[in-house]
Amino acid sequence: MALTLINDYEVMYSSNTFPPRIWLMSGGKFIGQLIFHPDGTPLPPDNHIGGQAQLNYHRSDYENCATMLRTEKTVYLLYSGSGPGNENGLMTSQLLPGT
Repeated sequence: MALTLINDYEVMYSSNTFPPRIWLMSGGKFIGQLIFHPDGTPLPPDNHIGGQAQLNYHRSDYENCATMLRTEKTVYLLYSGSGPGNENGLMTSQLLPGT
């Protein structure tokens, strides 16, 4: 999964210890989630579990991500991999930066 069109999303705000999340969908299937951790805490590395990308952000990034999904006509999930040198995130164009 390098670049995948996001067709829909769901917001999940749990009442327990789970962090807020935005679940991402493409073609009726879940393709990943954005996980929002407390500000100032170290973020775990992004990863790929069961065919779904898990991208980690701080809670202060929540509004920016939600606004992008809510207002942009097309948004893509970019997942290059876990670890240093891999860039993951949301994009509003199919073209990767620098192409």
